Amino acid sequence: MRDGYRTSQIALHWLIAGLLPVQYLTGGSIERIHHAVHMGMQPSSFDVFQHQVHNYTGMAIGGLMGLRLLLRITRPPSPAASPMGAGLLAKALHFGFYAVIIAQATLGFVASYLTFSVAPLHVIGSNVILAMVALHFTAAAWHTLIRRDATLDRMILPRNDQTAT
Repeated sequence: MRDGYRTSQIALHWLIAGLLPVQYLTGGSIERIHHAVHMGMQPSSFDVFQHQVHNYTGMAIGGLMGLRLLLRITRPPSPAASPMGAGLLAKALHFGFYAVIIAQATLGFVASYLTFSVAPLHVIGSNVILAMVALHFTAAAWHTLIRRDATLDRMILPRNDQTAT
């Protein structure tokens, strides 16, 4: 039996990973819109479009991450064969991703639809996520290029058992 994650968990991982850059590419539109409004100008229609993409993509990421957390709790991946310290760090980083990304989506929703006063926390959250993604990439590269183990395969090749979904 191949260890690792089920197909649904892998699909959610890569879908979320693909949507995160959208957030960084569209986030600047919000500042431009607020600046234009403060200056008494009409924001560009492209900035308004980007802002909407940013909001709806953020809500989708939050929902998908909540689903991914639920799947992780109800259908945990098979344990990785990693040293004890590294395994604990990986688990902490993964659960940190769930917490920070769900909190980020919640803060974005609150900033957009309830009160803009939480926007500075939303900006801090984006920087925290960026740092966590950099750490995640570094760990994946280390496992692949230095250790030459099958860690990356766990998130590419679905688990091979009767309940693979």
